[in-house]
This record gives sequence, structure tokens and C-alpha cells, in this order.
Amino acid sequence: MSSGLAAAGPDVAALIGATIRDIHDYPQQGVVFKDITPLLADGAAFSAVVGALAAGHDRIDKVAGIEARGFILAAPVACQLGAGFVPIRKQGKLPGPTHVESYQLEYGTATIEVHTDAFRPGERVLIVDDVLATGGTAAATAELVRRSGAQIVAVAVLIELSFLSGRSNLGGLDVRSLLAI
Repeated sequence: MSSGLAAAGPDVAALIGATIRDIHDYPQQGVVFKDITPLLADGAAFSAVVGALAAGHDRIDKVAGIEARGFILAAPVACQLGAGFVPIRKQGKLPGPTHVESYQLEYGTATIEVHTDAFRPGERVLIVDDVLATGGTAAATAELVRRSGAQIVAVAVLIELSFLSGRSNLGGLDVRSLLAI
């Protein structure tokens, strides 16, 4: 597993650190939320981050973006890679048949789903999200991808909260973070 910092370069990590802000006690007491909206509002920063998330990935068939902020990052990464985009949604948000997976968050539980026909067996999938915390969401997403018979190439995230050890819950997947805190 790699951190991705060397591939993305220290300038991208510094750019992310300079353009995100901490929101204390959101969504609940004791949680420090990493607000990426200032980064998204800066065209040059957003473009640099999308390029860094896409860098170093060969032959990707689909990019899976995790609701909701992962969508914002994953869709342009998919475009840059010439791949399809697959939304991983909160339960009850997709029409038609779905695969469903429940998991633990750092502050509760949640359930996500994906259409049963979103991935074909053997497709190469890059999972993209904004923050890797405890690893629950990424692990659940990986399970949904595997259930479809597709292969996970890597998990790429904007920010990794290293103190929560989420990487250790991803069963040896290649995890690439642009900024580890």
C-alpha cells in the first residue's frame, strides 16, 4: 500500500492543507469535519487535485465515487481517465435492483448500495472518496465492487485521517491519499 504523497507531490498536499477548513463538532459533538468546499471553489486547486487523484492509474474501466463528496471528485477523475463513473449511494437512493452493504462510521452506522449491473466481472475499478477515516465506507464500497466480480485497482482519497487507522481496515488494498493528517 502506498500513501500517494510522493506521486502527487508535496505541492498538492500543501495546496489541500491550505484550502480545506476544519468545522468542529459537525455532524456531532467531538467530530472535526474536513470542509473541502473552499478547495472545490478554487479552479486551479480543484484541477490539481483531480489530476493527482487520477495520476498513476493504468487501464481503469470504472471509477466508483462514494456519496456525496466522493461524487464531486470521482466524476472528473473518471473523465480524465476515459473511464465510466459509478455512484455509490446511500440506501434508498437508487432505482432498480441493488447490492447493499452496511458498515460502521466513526460516529454511527450507515448503509450504501450500487446497481447490480454497475460493474461487470473483470472490470478494473478505482474507488475515489474525499476522506478516509475509519475505513468503513471504503471497505463497504470495496465489498460492493467485489460482489459484482470486478477488481479493485486502488482506493484514492483526498485526505486520510491517519490517527483513525482506516487503512488497516481495507484488507491490503492499494490506498493512495493526497494528504495524510
